[in-house]
Amino acid sequence: MRIGIMGLGRIGSFHAETLAGLDEVDSLVVTDPVAAAVATATERFGATATDSPEDLLAAGVDGVVIAAATDAHPSLILAAVRAGIPVFCEKPVARGVEESLEVLRAVEGSGVEVHIGYNRRFDAGFAAARRAVLSGELGDLHTVRSTTLDPAPPPPAYVAVSGGIFRDCGVHDFDIVRWVTDREVVEVYATGGNRGAEYIREAGDVDTASALLTLDDGTIAVISDSRHNARGHDVRLELHGMKDSIAVGLEDRLPLRSVEPGTAFPAGTPHTFFMDRFADAYRAELTAFTEVIAGTRTSPCTVTDAIEASLTAEACTLSLREHRPVRLDEVRK
Repeated sequence: MRIGIMGLGRIGSFHAETLAGLDEVDSLVVTDPVAAAVATATERFGATATDSPEDLLAAGVDGVVIAAATDAHPSLILAAVRAGIPVFCEKPVARGVEESLEVLRAVEGSGVEVHIGYNRRFDAGFAAARRAVLSGELGDLHTVRSTTLDPAPPPPAYVAVSGGIFRDCGVHDFDIVRWVTDREVVEVYATGGNRGAEYIREAGDVDTASALLTLDDGTIAVISDSRHNARGHDVRLELHGMKDSIAVGLEDRLPLRSVEPGTAFPAGTPHTFFMDRFADAYRAELTAFTEVIAGTRTSPCTVTDAIEASLTAEACTLSLREHRPVRLDEVRK
């Protein structure tokens, strides 16, 4: 299998390394405006370099991985779809909902599979949580708590174009809550504040945020996100049902310190980086994409799935700005 990679920044380079290690992948074709990044990929992985995305799509690839800047996602997705080549694209589909819907309309009926990258769906703990919910072993859910706490904020240049904490960070929580519970979000109420890096405030964003989501069966989901968690990268999910309660991320590398007397848990070295926390999930995610290319499965995270997470992010952003509950119907186009 010959895979093309568009974009060789931090996540693109990581994907190149992962793909190069998969038995299903024979060769890589890469493109990036930064010549040094291309040279590194060709040297490390024996990849073939191309001068442009158009040249890459014409290079006989079986599938394409898009890890370029968000603004380029729509055009690159559509170029691959027009070429009839299956696509894996990092989230989001596009910077805004309207442009995402334009991509959806173009993809629908094309017969080309598009897989949007939400890696938590491929983490063993989150997958086990979904099975527990769908099997009924928890009973009816009443409360879900999803947490994403980063050890340090991204640089100012990234924050300035990120779209805000809900669109950039919280969107992972929104997607995983929807996927694990198999329910839809109908209403949100969000709040946030700034206690750290001043450049986040200057960009019109918050560095710590929470949201209450009401799901379509009445379940309440509590979202907690922050750019400042000095102990490490903390990603967890709690599911509380009428029969049982379970947690994802409650393991020895959890970046949380217990002050209960005689308690040694968690005893491991805390996670400090999302690629460390989700290394196995990224590998499973790209393995799944090779199955999509081979035609043995359909996209495990469609453009529609990604748009639903983005709609929740839009509703939370509006709620934060206007200090009021927002129903998702209000932000649907």
